[in-house]
Amino acid sequence: MKTLTIAVIAGDGVGIEIVPEAKRVLEAAVKKHGVALVFEDFDWGSAHFFRWGRMMPAGAIDLLQQCDAILLGAVGHPDIPDHTTLNGLLLPIRRAFDQYANVRPAYLYPGVQSPLAKAKGGDIDFVVIRENTEGEYAQVGGFVYHLQPDEVAIQTSVFTRRGVERIVRFAFELAVKRNKKKRVTSITKSNAQGFTLVLWDRVFKEVAAKFPDVETESLLVDAAAMNFIRRPESFDVVVGSNLFCDILSDISAAVIGSMGLAASANLDPLRRYPSMFEPVHGSAPDIAGKGIVNPLAMILSAAMMLEHLQVSAAARDIETAVAAVLADGKVRTPDIGGHSRTSEVTDAVLEKLG
Repeated sequence: MKTLTIAVIAGDGVGIEIVPEAKRVLEAAVKKHGVALVFEDFDWGSAHFFRWGRMMPAGAIDLLQQCDAILLGAVGHPDIPDHTTLNGLLLPIRRAFDQYANVRPAYLYPGVQSPLAKAKGGDIDFVVIRENTEGEYAQVGGFVYHLQPDEVAIQTSVFTRRGVERIVRFAFELAVKRNKKKRVTSITKSNAQGFTLVLWDRVFKEVAAKFPDVETESLLVDAAAMNFIRRPESFDVVVGSNLFCDILSDISAAVIGSMGLAASANLDPLRRYPSMFEPVHGSAPDIAGKGIVNPLAMILSAAMMLEHLQVSAAARDIETAVAAVLADGKVRTPDIGGHSRTSEVTDAVLEKLG
């Protein structure tokens, strides 16, 4: 029997509620496919910060590196600045393991109502590919005259040819693999960002030339935001910078009905290091502890983890079960118009898994 070791960081807020639900589904799904999962739980996050002054211990990366993948619930607390939680846990993991491809699917499931009146189940089916280790999140800069009346803050975006080329190539290879519209949309703002995104545009054209069977378009980020709402069905694979696709993927989550359905993967496509899988929605302190958070984004992120770990049959079983639960419409959390509790949704998924 194949055994996989999964690092689990439940984290904060609703993360503590949804991670156990995903573990239940994972164990049920892999059982049929000759795979055993060993979960290594790490109690890092805001509680760790309040006690020790840091989001995770000094040796955290070494502990994670021994695992096959990382399952993350959510990170964030109202009493800790967001830049502290982000730079204390998420970004160090993404950078240490060179998880340069952030993959965020956007699929409108039959049975789920989109806020876009014309959208029907299956109409919207695209993937946002976010460059995940540099760009606007490079954390290059600093303060001058810190906390003084004439304070100055400088933040520098870092775009490398290597970083742009590999994420754009990843997007084209995914478009070929998906074999749907075979279209890659580049998100840019080179009319205003005359150096970093001019480089992006040049590299995009160079990579596109090597994929003559894939259609391309290039959109300014403001036009892309409009078209995610105006014509979401036209997109297949969307690729852009760390900041742009962070924002756009929240729009895509909204148009498919809920952030509670938005899964994501932080991938090292070369498989040198463990990749990390997490829902897009964050710690959601406004509903934490109420037992009503939608567990499906976490469960779908877990399915993406199994796909990456080449347990594809189990991943498909989870995706099929989730789709069946949503199509039935009998059990659903408040974010998608229901009154069910978190555990009831998981129970329904487990029932479909058989």
